[in-house]
Amino acid sequence: MKRISTLGLTLTLMLSGAAAQAVELMHWERLPLAVPLVINQERVVFVDEAVRVGVPPTLKDKLRVQSTGGTLYLRASEAIAPTRLQLQSVKTGEIILLDIAATPGDQPLEPVRILKNAPMQAIESESSTVPVPERTPIPAALTRYAAQSLYGPLRTVESLPGVRRVPLKLRTELPTLLPSENVSSTPIAAWRLGDYWVTAVKLRNRGTATVQLDPRQLQAKLFAATFQHAFLGPVGSAEDTTIAYLITRGAGLEHAVMLPPVARGAYDEG
Repeated sequence: MKRISTLGLTLTLMLSGAAAQAVELMHWERLPLAVPLVINQERVVFVDEAVRVGVPPTLKDKLRVQSTGGTLYLRASEAIAPTRLQLQSVKTGEIILLDIAATPGDQPLEPVRILKNAPMQAIESESSTVPVPERTPIPAALTRYAAQSLYGPLRTVESLPGVRRVPLKLRTELPTLLPSENVSSTPIAAWRLGDYWVTAVKLRNRGTATVQLDPRQLQAKLFAATFQHAFLGPVGSAEDTTIAYLITRGAGLEHAVMLPPVARGAYDEG
């Protein structure tokens, strides 16, 4: 989740929103809670009661878990595919399920507070104490909304009045988007807000070398672009795929990319 713009605009994408120091509230309703991690960045989870943590053996050398006084400290030392942790209340035996996944990045994620059996009024009251950020530019707000829609549970997606999902007019691979790299580029979803469109494009490394993602290499008329991660690992690794969020103005991505010419068939006239 990095800087990017082909027109000199810098977008910093943070899934948690503009208030980097805010606490993300999650309400336990017997559905697994998604808690993403950044490699080598500790993330704090407040449970507010003593818990035992069940960690799968596969994470023994990948994830450090410390628990004290109802607070968990999670730190991944390498990439972790989506994996489920079990938190068991020492007092009641109740289980809380966390779905974690660790990916590269240089922006630490905000702490998480898990609320159990709390009325919605209490949640709204606590949320209202978080400072309200200044108005976010539409391209940044659209990018954040798209990222949350793809990576987070539906109930955690921040409201963005006026945004709507739009049909994809490009459904196949875009070979001209990143021609300098051995990377496949496939649109997967698009949203619109006012005069701006954001198209999420899945990037996947097809080679054995790590690919550093550079927005200047994108061959399209874009207002701005943001990568979910700064690089792609070798094909077959946990880091070989990421998402590019491409912002266009006035029309969708189909009007911004250079599409390859359509081959004329044997029965085409003249």
